[in-house]
Parts: sequence; C-alpha cells; structure tokens
Amino acid sequence: MFETITRDLLLERTDHTLELYEGSGSNWRLVKSASPGNLSSFEDVLFANNEMQDTPVVVALLPNFRENGCTVGFSYVDLTKRILGLAEFLDDSHFTNVESALVALGCKECLLPLESGKSSECRTLSDALTRCGVMVTERKKTEFKARDLVQDLGRLVKGSIEPVRDLVSGFEFAPAALGALLSYAELLADEGNYGNYSICRYNLGSYMRLDSAAMRALNVLESKTDANKNFSLFGLMNRTCTAGMGKRLLHMWLKQPLLDVSEINSRLDLVQAFVEDTELRQDLRQHLRRISDIERLMRNIQRTRAGLQHIVKLYQSSIRVPHIKSALEKYDGQFSSLIKERYLDPFELLTDDDHSNKFIALVETSVDLDQLENGEYMISPSYDDALATLKSEQESLERQIHNLHKQTAFDLDLPVDKALKLDKGTQFGHVFRITKKEEPKVRKKLSTQFIVLETRKDGVKFTNTKLKKLGDQYQKVLEEYKNCQKELVNRVVQTTATFSEVFEHLAGFLSELDVLLSFADLASSCPTPYTRPRITPPDVGDIVLEGSRHPCVEAQDWVNFIPNDCRLVRGKSWFQIITGPNMGGKSTFIRQVGVNILMAQVGCFVPCEKASISVRDCIFARVGAGDCQLRGVSTFMQEMLETASILKGATENSLVIIDELGRGTSTYDGFGLAWAICEHIVEAIKAPTLFATHFHELTALAHENGNYELQKKQIVGVANYHVSAHIDSSSRKLTMLYKVEPGACDQSFGIHVAEFANFPESVVALAREKAAELEDFSPTSIISTDAGQEQEGSKRKRGYDADDISRGAAKAHKFLKEFAELPLETMDLKQALQQVTKLKDDLQKDANNSEWLQQFF
Repeated sequence: MFETITRDLLLERTDHTLELYEGSGSNWRLVKSASPGNLSSFEDVLFANNEMQDTPVVVALLPNFRENGCTVGFSYVDLTKRILGLAEFLDDSHFTNVESALVALGCKECLLPLESGKSSECRTLSDALTRCGVMVTERKKTEFKARDLVQDLGRLVKGSIEPVRDLVSGFEFAPAALGALLSYAELLADEGNYGNYSICRYNLGSYMRLDSAAMRALNVLESKTDANKNFSLFGLMNRTCTAGMGKRLLHMWLKQPLLDVSEINSRLDLVQAFVEDTELRQDLRQHLRRISDIERLMRNIQRTRAGLQHIVKLYQSSIRVPHIKSALEKYDGQFSSLIKERYLDPFELLTDDDHSNKFIALVETSVDLDQLENGEYMISPSYDDALATLKSEQESLERQIHNLHKQTAFDLDLPVDKALKLDKGTQFGHVFRITKKEEPKVRKKLSTQFIVLETRKDGVKFTNTKLKKLGDQYQKVLEEYKNCQKELVNRVVQTTATFSEVFEHLAGFLSELDVLLSFADLASSCPTPYTRPRITPPDVGDIVLEGSRHPCVEAQDWVNFIPNDCRLVRGKSWFQIITGPNMGGKSTFIRQVGVNILMAQVGCFVPCEKASISVRDCIFARVGAGDCQLRGVSTFMQEMLETASILKGATENSLVIIDELGRGTSTYDGFGLAWAICEHIVEAIKAPTLFATHFHELTALAHENGNYELQKKQIVGVANYHVSAHIDSSSRKLTMLYKVEPGACDQSFGIHVAEFANFPESVVALAREKAAELEDFSPTSIISTDAGQEQEGSKRKRGYDADDISRGAAKAHKFLKEFAELPLETMDLKQALQQVTKLKDDLQKDANNSEWLQQFF
C-alpha cells in the first residue's frame, strides 16, 4: 500500500506533508520527508511505475498591506527544472495577480509568514490559495530575510554573481521570500545543487492570465471526477510520446498561453508542417516513443543517486537523436527554414563529438552492452585493467568448477546436467544436486566421499572439500569485482553529470517537438478536422469562429456535435447576450469560445471551419457555482466574489464569459445586478463578452440606442443571440436544436423543461396558469418606447383602447389633484384616513366604466 498512499497524499490530495520513520521500540528516526511542492526524496517511490506528469512548484509570498492595496513579494522554486524566480507586484483585495501567477506556475505549496493569518486581508489571501488547491505552510517571520541571500545564490546559480546581485537589488520584498524558500527547501544542504540553478525575474504580463475559476470552467486540467480522459483539455491534447517530459511541458503550456503573435505563429507553423506531412509526423513519433525522461534521469545523476541503468537509459535516448535529426532533414516543405533554425541547428551542435557523441562513446567503452539482454548492467571488463584481471580470474574459476562437475558425474556414474546438477545459491554457494529418485543409487558414495547439506522434496544437495574451496574463492573474486565495479560506476556517473547542460537543452528541444507533434496528431486524427486560426494583435481585428465546436464535448462517444458560429465584432457584437432554454447548449457555446481561444494561443489548431482570433491577455469565467459552505461562502456570495474579480481585473483585451448571473437572490435584485454589471462591462471595461442569462429583460440593452429618454448615454456593440428550440404546436413537446441564432429568445421554457423531468400534470398546469397571470400584471415594460411600438423582449401586455385610457386618465388626474390638496398637516390620523378612503371609493365607482382604471384595484 505504501506507493498508493504516498501517491494519494502527495499527488492527489496535496494538503499533507509526509514523513517516513525507521526503527523499532522507542528508538525511531526520521529518514525522509516530502510535501506536495517538494517530492524529491520520494520520487523513486512515486514514479516507479508512473510517469511524472507535472512539475511541482513551491512559492513563498510576503504580503505587505498598505492603504492603496497590497504589495506582494513573490518567489518560487521549481525543483525539477532547477529554476528560481522572483517577482513583485501590487495586488487588489481579491489577490487576482497572485491567483493567476499560482495557476500559471502550477504551484502546489505556498509558504506564508506566521501570524499573517489573523487579519481579514489575509483571509482573502488564504481563500485565493484554497481556490487554487495550494497547500499553505506557515514559517516563522524570521525566516523571511534576505541577509546572506546573494552569497547563497552565488553558490547555487550557474554563472557569475554580478547579474544575480543586480536582479535581487531591484526588489524590495521578493528577496526575503526567496530567502525563506531556500531555507525551507534546504537547497544549500545538497552540494549536488551547487552551480546547477538558474534565476529569473517572473513577469506576470508574459502569458495570458487565467484564474482558478477559468481553469475549472474551461476544464483545462484533469480532475478526479472526469469520466474519461477526453473530459479535460489536457487529457484530450495529451498524445505525447516521450516518457513524462512531453506531458510536463504540455501542462505548462496550457497554464501559460502566449501573447506574442509571432511566437504563436511560429508554433502554428510547426504544427502545420507536421499536419501536412503525415510520414514525417509518424516517423518522429515512432522515435520519440523510445526517449526516456531525460530531465529526471539527469537529476538523479547529478544527485549521485544513479546507477548504471540510468546511464544506459540516457544512452538509449541519445542514440535516437541522430534518427530524429535525419527524419527532420528529409522535410522540404514551406517551413523548412523554421525547422532548420528551431531544431536542426541546435541538434547539429548538441550531437557533435564534444557533446552527446562524446557521452555515447563513453558509454560504449565503459558499459558491457552485451549483458543488457540478460538484464544485467555491468561495466565492461576491458574498461579497466584491474577489472580485466579480476574477470579472467573469475572465468578460470568458473572453468575449474565446470571441470569438477564433469569429474564428479563420471565418479558417481550419473549423466551431467541431467541427473547431477550444479546449483548456485545464496545459502550454500556452489553445490551439487540430485533428485530423490537417483539418491539410493549413490547413497554409499555420498556418505563416504561427500558432505550432504540438505534433503528436500526437490532433491539432495551435497558438496565436497574441492567444490567448497573453489566456491569460496569464486565468491571472494566476485565481491572484489563488484567493489571495483562500484567505484567505476561512480566515476562514470560523475563524468555523465558533466554533460548536464547538453542533456538539459536536448530535453527541452525533444519535449517541445513532442508537444507540437501531439497537437498535429490531434488536429489530423479528429473525425472532423481542426483548422489553423488567424492570429491578430489584441488591438486589431475581431474574434470570429465559424463552425466552432467544443473539443472535449465532441470527443465523447454519445455526442453528435452541432457546430455554431461566434462573431465578436468591435462596435457591433462585442458584447453578446445569449438567452434560451436550459439544456439548450448556452453554457457549452460560451465555454467553447473560451476553449478555442485558449487552444489557439497555446499554438494548437482549433476545432472550427475557419477562425480569426485577436489575442486576449486574460480569460475570465464566471460559470455555475458549487456551494462552498465549508468555507462559509454561499453560492451567491461565491458568484459575487468571482464577478468582483472580473470587474476589477478585466481590461479591453480580456475575454469575459458569464453564465447565469444573479440567480441566488430575489428576481429584481438579481436582475438589477445583472443589468448594472452588463452596462459596466460595455461602457467601462469594453472587453468582448459572452453573457448567458435567463433574464429576458436584459435583451433590451441591445435596443438602447438613444430611444430611451432618461438614458443619455449611447450603448454600442451589444447584440442578442439565442439558442433555438422547437415546440410542436399540437403536443407542446420541446425539441432542442442546439443552434445559436441572432435575436432574443421570445419565450421562457422553464415549464417545458419541468415537463421533461416528468412533473405531475396538475403541477405543470398550475405553473402555466400562475406564469400567465404574472406575465399579464408585470409592469408594462422595463423601458417604455413609443406607445404603438411593442418592444422585443418585454412581457406580453393587455391592450386598452385610446378613449378608455383618456377617460380613465382624467379621473385618475382628478383623484391625485384632490389628494394633493388635502391639508394633511392640520388633520389628525382618523380624519385623514376617512378622507382618503372616501376619495378612493369615489375613484373605484368611476372605474366601473374604464377598464384601464380597473387594473389599479
């Protein structure tokens, strides 16, 4: 169970640290410990039978609260890739920047200074960490210090100390956070780390920002509840071939979509090259399947935890690279210069005689590759004189034992190997064995000339002084051989460690190639092909997806997906309100737009017939809320918190996706909030938005172009769309068409959906009745337009003729005038009530001949 439990605690639940003790009685000692962010001591257990899919990152935060917000000192360490990073930024009360940085880095554990958990600001910080599934580890405030930081980094970081000093001096709080990380991860305690780390400034603006809500809404990463691997974008896109490296890079790319148009296009160029050239793609994937996890092998070798099998695996991967290179050289399509620059030139350099070829030569001379078939990893005897001498001694002893075996068989008159066997075991070393059947024939000789060791079902084991002597000599030589070999293995491992930089680069290129081939494989193996998107800078162009599909939904077996167009056009349909029945496909539609944009900015083809995408710096999603009662946050509060972070964090270059806003409160409250939020996004933020709602009155926003007297502002760029459904007029049966069409939805389908769910007929009938009543008495409309013009989206109204209205209005006017003239301040309460009742009764009599007046009683 050990492996299962460690995997569950460190990789699945990620909220525990794990310590392993050895000993007995009252004498126990801590052997090793690990936390979700620092798996290094348990790696051999966790990844013995599974690939390492994700690189865990530990982050340290030093929040510094001031009046105008909070300055966060941020640092992280990636122990797999050996990277240290620093950043410092202002953050809002929701910690949106911290959240998007944690998501982009795939952080699993976060260090915070103690006693920062008391204040309310810190509660919102720990909420943000919980949303991202990050384990919080509190450390003493004194550990957050930057005193000897530059000196410590001088030991860890490769290269000279000057640039490191310059980088660190540019920050105020981040160095202290990095200091806490170094002491927590005990990087200086392991000399294998010295000179192997690199350090960089982490820039929040270098990738598209995604928060945890968007990652969940777009199903980017796998979750335990997925019914199959195609439920998540990672599961669908992961067709990588290398052991582990490709998966980790794909994980990283999905969390860090690009913003630079030329960088996105060069990824798309490579994917296009591999999509168009099927033979090249299959060839390369075939070779990549034989590549081991070079990054992890190298780390074990640098830690001197490695044996010969690690070296051999590296060797087997290295000898594949020339094949990959020659496959790429055969390509002569339109992107050949890009392939040459991105892969062929670097491979040329990395595989020359000073780099990986030198390593290949080292392994071929030092390791006995012929023994690999028997599963034995040995240093080849010719590599070292002492080893060669011991080897020849061993062989001569083996010959002598073999001869003795023959001689004994002759003496006992038994056929060699058939009846008289020679065994080699741990208990007795070399022994002779005969079956119980043969034993009576030679019993006499056995008792006089041999020493019987044991008699068991499988036969009798015996020996004599000669065999015992030779066996002992053989054991001794073998021990010496092993010790000599051990030293040589260490020497080979140390020499291999000097190639770390070569293999780091090689691993980088191979995993990148692996992920791009994986994208190409996905794009060409899908029953409905994917297409290459046109990418434009954020301030240019629109977002137009023709015939777009949701990649994960269409990959489910039971789905026949109906594609839809989405046109977010500046000034026309930049803000789209989508209405329509439940289960009609609104949520799928708005999510698929987000997923398509994310895929495009990762550098993958998209599931559309034709796509043009203006780069987005951030995707905000407010989609369906599960209650968080465990954290004392109701569904509605959660919804408001997520929406607040959109209103604070979104810019005109973001994409906003909102599904069903304002449902967890009373109808008018919810509608008021939804309207105000829409108006704010349209006027102040100006981000392209898809807003799915059941408030049909919201569709009036699109008509608000100046015909509403009280509204002095122009609202531009709002368009209505609806998901269509067909109702059979005779059977009142509802059929979903899953097509998104222009215009608002003309009715509500809640009662039809209730019928779908087999509500009792009496309940459905009553619901229809009540709904009809409410729709009749609703205020004429939220926005009055010219009396003659019925407004789309307003509720159905009762018609009154003009004479009737003018008769009633005159009476109403008289009533209001008389009421206004009452000297209320001089009357007591009883008198006042009598007067008002009299006026009301008079008006009620007058109402008998005016239908319009009757509606007020």
